[in-house]
Amino acid sequence: MLARVKSGALKGVEAYIVEVEVDISPGMPHFATVGLAETAVKESKDRVRAALKNSGFRFPGSRITINLAPADVRKEGTGFDLPVALGILAAQGLVPQERLERYLIFGELSLDGRLKPTRGVLSMALATREANLALIVPQENSREACVVQDIDIYAGETLAQIVEFLNDREVLLPSPPLPPPSLTADSPEDPDFQEVKGQEPVKRALLLAAAGSHNVLMVGPPGAGKTMLAQRLPSILPPLSFEEALETSRIYSIMGLLPRGQALLTRRPFRAPHHTISDAGLIGGGTTPRPGEVSLAHNGVLFLDELPEFKRMALEVLRQPLEGGQVTISRATGSLTYPARFMLVAAMNPCPCGFHGDPRRPCTCTPQQIRSYRARVSGPLLDRIDLQIQVPAVPFQDLADRRGGDSSKELRQRVMEARERQARRFAASRIHANAHMTPRHLKEHCALTSETHRLLEQAMERLALSARAYTRILKIARTIADLEGEERLRPAHIAEAIQYRTLDRKHTV
Repeated sequence: MLARVKSGALKGVEAYIVEVEVDISPGMPHFATVGLAETAVKESKDRVRAALKNSGFRFPGSRITINLAPADVRKEGTGFDLPVALGILAAQGLVPQERLERYLIFGELSLDGRLKPTRGVLSMALATREANLALIVPQENSREACVVQDIDIYAGETLAQIVEFLNDREVLLPSPPLPPPSLTADSPEDPDFQEVKGQEPVKRALLLAAAGSHNVLMVGPPGAGKTMLAQRLPSILPPLSFEEALETSRIYSIMGLLPRGQALLTRRPFRAPHHTISDAGLIGGGTTPRPGEVSLAHNGVLFLDELPEFKRMALEVLRQPLEGGQVTISRATGSLTYPARFMLVAAMNPCPCGFHGDPRRPCTCTPQQIRSYRARVSGPLLDRIDLQIQVPAVPFQDLADRRGGDSSKELRQRVMEARERQARRFAASRIHANAHMTPRHLKEHCALTSETHRLLEQAMERLALSARAYTRILKIARTIADLEGEERLRPAHIAEAIQYRTLDRKHTV
């Protein structure tokens, strides 16, 4: 007999419908799975066999063929266990086929027949809604699935319970939809900018970065507070919108990183990988491609400390997500695209010993060593970093000062006001921050007067700035004007923006 069950598989962050076809025919006992199934999918035969027997059902001693259609796309994961088991029961006449046609079924089975949570349920729920079906998932995945509105979601605890439900012998009520989560930026445990002593110019630069979603590179000696400052940047960013929370949560769902019992991420992610991370760990990839740190930082902050110590190839591959907000991973079996719109915050020492330019401690590096150290970060990558700032050592007077600067709450209010101006400005386009402006937006919203034009021309010639640095200066100047509530760019805005191109200057060693 033949039975069909609808399930789903992941391609990138998107889910698509997979039809699980189960055929039981006479012959020697054999269990075959076809349709480009990877190892975890093929191993489901042993889990399904044990789950069926331990749930009180007979496992057929015949030839069983499982086809996962479309057969030309690779399938992975353990979510096919439940649909395969139900397909085998339907092929034996123990589950009505007409009931199965109404549902997308997804879940892993334990050997005793319990349903275990699986990765990617949030994407499955969205695919279910598009297909106008209902969804059956393990109980532990129900909160995650219930974020998606306008679909019926049935959560079960055991295989036997789902079989009884499909045979109308047990009532299983749809899980109630979850109300929109509280997406706040405040938490008592969050580090606060008020705790940072001194470094007011650096705080100003990070305020600009948050207001315009700009990338930042901090250069300074050890102990100057670069990491401390970076860790506090998320505390002044605006709260996630529901759409942003959904986008980011889908990535964490695919990776199995959503906190247990939590439906959505409610805070902007802050990822700080160690400099020994592999290329695949940072960008994404592997034999079975997975999102990397750049995607886990989507709609949040990616902090790269000791930037020159990262592998050169991994840093160079950062160019694509920094420009396009996504990363494409190509393999022989196809290409996957993951979202990667993040704020890059990087930190590095000015030289190998760390004390070049420090008035209190002498630098022991030769000019050649300094040049070689800085050359580990390529010019094209530096061009894509909007703000390049010096972070000097903090003097004792600032460390001993009991007065605090502006709190994160106060700074975030200024950031949100600037972001609101940008939202109104870009309401008719797909971008939402100054850092993402295209040449058309620059021409429309960053018009130069004769005075500002002359000032920028002089800077371009004296500092030998690239065309990309030119656009970065205009974007930063636009953000400075937004923070001050001004529509037109003034010379002061351009002059301040030029100061944030530290590493573009000719004589930095």
